[in-house]
Amino acid sequence: MSRTPGSASPASPASPASPASPASPASPADSTATSHPLLARVLASDGSLPFALLRRHGGTEVEVLTGDVVDADLLRDIPLDGAPVLAVVPFRQARERGFTVHDDGAPLRCLVVRESERIPLSDAVAALPPEPVAAEPLGFDIPDDEYAGIVRRVIDDEIGQGAGANFVVMRRFEARTGSAPVPTLTSWFRALLTHETGSYWTFAVHAPASDGESLSLAGATPERHLTLHDGVAQMNPISGTYRHPATGPTRDGVLQFLRDTKENEELFMVVDEEMKMMSALCPGGGRIVGPYLKQMARLSHTEYLLEGRTALDPREALRLTMFAPTVTGSPMENACAVITRHETRPRGYYSGVLALFEPDGARGNPAEHTPSGPASYSLDAPILIRTAYLHDGGRVSVPAGATLVRHSVPEHEVAETRAKAAGVLASLGLVPRGAGPGAVVDLNTQPGVAAALTARNSQLAEFWVRPQDATHAGPADRSATRLESARISPLAGRSVLVVDHEDQFTTMLAHQLSHLGLTARVVRWDAVTDVLADDLVVLGPGPGDPRDHEDPRIAAITRRIHERVTAGRPLLAVCLSHQVLAGLAGFPVRALPSPRQGVRLDADVFGTTAAIGYYNTFGARLTTITAAAADSSVARLALEPSADADGVLTALRGPGVASVQGHLESVLSADGLTVLDTLTRHVLGAPAEPSPAR
Repeated sequence: MSRTPGSASPASPASPASPASPASPASPADSTATSHPLLARVLASDGSLPFALLRRHGGTEVEVLTGDVVDADLLRDIPLDGAPVLAVVPFRQARERGFTVHDDGAPLRCLVVRESERIPLSDAVAALPPEPVAAEPLGFDIPDDEYAGIVRRVIDDEIGQGAGANFVVMRRFEARTGSAPVPTLTSWFRALLTHETGSYWTFAVHAPASDGESLSLAGATPERHLTLHDGVAQMNPISGTYRHPATGPTRDGVLQFLRDTKENEELFMVVDEEMKMMSALCPGGGRIVGPYLKQMARLSHTEYLLEGRTALDPREALRLTMFAPTVTGSPMENACAVITRHETRPRGYYSGVLALFEPDGARGNPAEHTPSGPASYSLDAPILIRTAYLHDGGRVSVPAGATLVRHSVPEHEVAETRAKAAGVLASLGLVPRGAGPGAVVDLNTQPGVAAALTARNSQLAEFWVRPQDATHAGPADRSATRLESARISPLAGRSVLVVDHEDQFTTMLAHQLSHLGLTARVVRWDAVTDVLADDLVVLGPGPGDPRDHEDPRIAAITRRIHERVTAGRPLLAVCLSHQVLAGLAGFPVRALPSPRQGVRLDADVFGTTAAIGYYNTFGARLTTITAAAADSSVARLALEPSADADGVLTALRGPGVASVQGHLESVLSADGLTVLDTLTRHVLGAPAEPSPAR
């Protein structure tokens, strides 16, 4: 861990006057120096003083932070010794989760706060440079036609081949400036405060290092990644984009956006992905709140709030949630591999996070900073998007990405990257600003908008919408009838091993199985040592082609199916594992005419119509199998198939064995818990009773 101490700056700053400043006998610089001395030091600095300027959650104050710069190797090395710490976390830290990334060596840089002050927003705007510094726009590093080609390849070669449901591919707008870091960043910060709306954080950070490149960035990010406070964890998936017309957004335009299938599916996919993370963070599970419409100056997005309770060290919580699917894709591990294949340049800090760790009860008051353990820190971590970076030599970059799904139109995704970058670029004066924030309507007040948002929840599983702490089969003080039902269930106390094949849907599956009364644990596929010890093994989903037996994961699934079947031990297979099981049972597995990624279908499951979420590119086909002619132990089971109207298998069952194509654990699966309960009882030979809850 390396450290660069903060250094003193000249006491008297230059004094750029703000047009909004009231007339006064004293100059703005003199007033700032007297009333807000730390901001004055920042404005007067020669670039050697580390600082951060923050406006959080649309608040009425700006926080000014200065201190020491420390570079950490791992998230666990972030120094939580009693002082607040602002960490700038690069995308390369995803290596801590074992994911594949381009490693550019970008440092995990921390500002250990030694001094801070809080300033009324109006005072900060008056004191900051009134206009962005001059910069020469150079354009996107990847031209539109080339980016459109990347979009087509991702749709065809990745989503179309079962690699995942959605992926985010980035490009950068680049510019050049001759201005120094402090006037550049502070002028950018003021411009973003003035011209952007709806931001979760607006910020400027300057973290020079004595032995490397300075880290300088300013942005207006709309999206919280993770907050932890008093044991409550919250995540805030935002997806779906309404690009405002040049004349401003309209009621008809936003209603059309809210009804758009592609935009709806895009949001539900990232909610599913972040609920996987919440299930890993929170023993009692998470719940979904919303949806909401977030309106910004040039774009509007739809969003949900996810919340649950956790006792994790905030650094470990952050590690487990690297990084948001809204800026990477799903499933997360394979999304990183897809990004590495299709982005030729490292991401730097794009899609990483700013992470402010604060001692509980001491926000903004350095005098109250006392030594404390990590568990007594709160965390506020927005995603690093809608951000401009100032590199050594005056190079400026503004990264932006589009979420690619099966319905994506390449030209539309090109336009989306332009629109996402435009908010920052316009504030910085690099593209025309167009209509200002005051010239647009408030979309949330328009007739029909609230109803259109509420209608989205009709597609969600009630299980994930209601509070989970009260229903999780856990401590005795958690109420009531559902918990009691789980305790008296014939499933209660049975052990279940859930095998993860690089898709953390398994954390949601384990949570639902625990809710049904079983004792569940999740183990990654390459760490399983004994597949016969548990009462039940659930072979989980994952990306890939189920027919590719050269893939080590597919080979492992095949081997474990044979082991459990040969031993006569109960087995449940989900999605990818269902497809492998179906192939072993003699059903042909083929690519679907169109991927079913992030869609809810009403499909037959052994005579009952069930609303289930699907994430599959391949499917097993209904065919006639003669058990006497079977050439494997699985085929000799003569599994009973259930198929949809297209002849694609939805489920299989036989003595001690069952499988299902859909994701019963998905937020889209309104009937998922009921089907999971039924299939689990079947394979364990338990009485077929109604599920304790839908």
